[in-house]
Amino acid sequence: MSVHIRQASRTNAALFPAIERSAGEAFRAIPDLAWIADDAVTPAEDYFPAIAAGTVWEAVEGETPVGFVLGEVVCDALHIWELAVAQAHQQQGLGRRLMQAAEDWARDRGLAALTLTTFSTVPWNGPFYSRLGYQRLETPLPEVLQTLIEAETARGLKDRCAMRLTL
Repeated sequence: MSVHIRQASRTNAALFPAIERSAGEAFRAIPDLAWIADDAVTPAEDYFPAIAAGTVWEAVEGETPVGFVLGEVVCDALHIWELAVAQAHQQQGLGRRLMQAAEDWARDRGLAALTLTTFSTVPWNGPFYSRLGYQRLETPLPEVLQTLIEAETARGLKDRCAMRLTL
């Protein structure tokens, strides 16, 4: 069965926490980050405002979501908060397709860029986004991104960076 990308539905948000949890299992392969696989995930209801704003896309097989990307318009950019693909569906190009849907949406609305924060060296994080054309931002970072990096570091996340794709 093929997988297609579409704007997310409120009904399917109930399945997003399980997708996020499944995607997080990949961190078990990195001893210093294995704890992320057991960390809290975003509750389904937290997706509702972004779904209403049209800034969540889902990869669906049949009618079942197997991945999603969550964004939010911040200033002149679409900030990507989360990209998650269920483990059984990884390495099939779904992350790339989800990010392309977000990029197309942002471009259609005249936004200047997409931004995100991520791990610099985790292969499916910083290097993945670099392959999509995102550039690592150097300090000084825009205030909103600096605040995010500081909050993530305080949570115990190390090796974080901010990235931007200029449209």
